[in-house]
Amino acid sequence: MIRLAAFLALIAAPAMAQPRAFNCVGAEQIEDDVFSVPFARGNARITEAARSALAAAEEALRAEPGRVACLLGHAGQEGGATTSIRLAAERARAVADALSARGIERDRLRAEARSAQFSPRVRSAEPPSRTVTIVVLPAP
Repeated sequence: MIRLAAFLALIAAPAMAQPRAFNCVGAEQIEDDVFSVPFARGNARITEAARSALAAAEEALRAEPGRVACLLGHAGQEGGATTSIRLAAERARAVADALSARGIERDRLRAEARSAQFSPRVRSAEPPSRTVTIVVLPAP
């Protein structure tokens, strides 16, 4: 009977591997702990130019393990709307993979694409935005 009670207590407890609940709505408005990872036109490959931004984001996330980060991929207008949003998403995933490879838990990272068609700031950027903006959100 004790084993059954222990088993029921275990399955009633929340799973430890559940993703953290957070969203990136309004992340573009945050000004502190924001880092930019550049990309070549039409490419989603992380280059040497990303090293300092990735290191700074990693440092901010390691300093406070409760913080999470939004990775906002931008592609300017590199092709049609579908191509641009796909490229922006690939860039955001590449940055998430790079931070994860540095030991940051994947559930602390949310990779999202931002479309130039729906963002006047991205659309008017000069030169066109080919970046992922890493926004380390304030501690809850």
